[in-house]
Amino acid sequence: MELTFLGTGAPGGLPRPDCPCAACATAVGGDARAATSLLVDGALLLDLTPGAALAAARAGQSLVGVRQVLLSHPQNGPAVEVPAGLPAPGRVPDGRELALISGHRVRAVAVDVPGTGYVVTGADGERLLYLPPGAAPAGLPEGLAPYDTAVLDVVGRPDALARLRAAGTVTEATEVVAAHLDHDVPPGAELRRRLAAAGARAVADGETMRVGDHPTVPAPPRRTLVLGGARSGKSVEAERRLESFAEVVYVATSGTREGDEDWAARVSLHRERRPGSWRTVETCDLVPLLAEEGPPLLIDCLALWLTDAMDAVGAWDDDRWAAGGRRELRERTDALVAAVRGTRRRVVAVSNEVGSGVVPATASGRRFRDELGRLNAGFAAECEQVLLVVAGQAVPLR
Repeated sequence: MELTFLGTGAPGGLPRPDCPCAACATAVGGDARAATSLLVDGALLLDLTPGAALAAARAGQSLVGVRQVLLSHPQNGPAVEVPAGLPAPGRVPDGRELALISGHRVRAVAVDVPGTGYVVTGADGERLLYLPPGAAPAGLPEGLAPYDTAVLDVVGRPDALARLRAAGTVTEATEVVAAHLDHDVPPGAELRRRLAAAGARAVADGETMRVGDHPTVPAPPRRTLVLGGARSGKSVEAERRLESFAEVVYVATSGTREGDEDWAARVSLHRERRPGSWRTVETCDLVPLLAEEGPPLLIDCLALWLTDAMDAVGAWDDDRWAAGGRRELRERTDALVAAVRGTRRRVVAVSNEVGSGVVPATASGRRFRDELGRLNAGFAAECEQVLLVVAGQAVPLR
């Protein structure tokens, strides 16, 4: 099947009309996107949008051969004019299948928002999944074969991708293309980075691709370290990198603090923004977790792990530190770094970046600063990707 993307943006397009936000201001040139519309083999049009005929012409295509126009979501804006010669747009009831004279078969898929998803099967058996904006499958029967290509709202609904992966209908062999792109993420490099972390990519308006002809898309990094200062957004960035995975083990190294209401509120906020399918483990015993097989680990954070380790070896006491505490701590940090080097799991770890400000006034404070710097450097050396988050902006270091 040949797919031509007449548009790849949200229903209102990108930039949004009269929107003053920074993402819209920078969505110019190749980063500007019309509302998503997909032409399949020149015979099937998924979503009719304003200017579809002109968009097809700019892409070197024609709508003359279109035999069916299907809508995936309600049109909330002004009525869209149907170009002359084009069939009237329609929708297929959920669960029903439509056979086209072109040899395509289209099955309607129920979604969890107003609208309809479609599975299009080509004459040669290739399978395309197309979901409307802001949608995830409402239910997936067991035993479905993986899709060759999936086009969906990856940015707006990463959990939709997680559900598809959990059901086995999106695998590493599935090409995932982001559509319905809105101003939630700045375009350009930041959008590509976010999508790459989810194992997806974006295409430009007018681009044509063939189902099954997969471009070289880097796999999401298996080990990532996210550094940042206080309230920099490092934890949000780390969580975002795993939100398209159905099952994640959230390793909280903080434990609980009896009677500390502020700490309890912080923990509650973290839990509220995590997907419900994630499992939380409160522990500083990271080496066994890294040695096990299992779903991705999100470790938040290494600074608190180090605090626990320094407590255990008596690092805050100068005499005990000199008498063996330093050696015991290095053994613990070396074991952790070795476990990261040998792990088979996907890991995203969070840590504080320290040492850029005032030198701590106490020996123990300076000791913690120095040891955390060493731990971060050792951990980062074993990661495929290292990010520094500053004011909510993630800067790739590796």
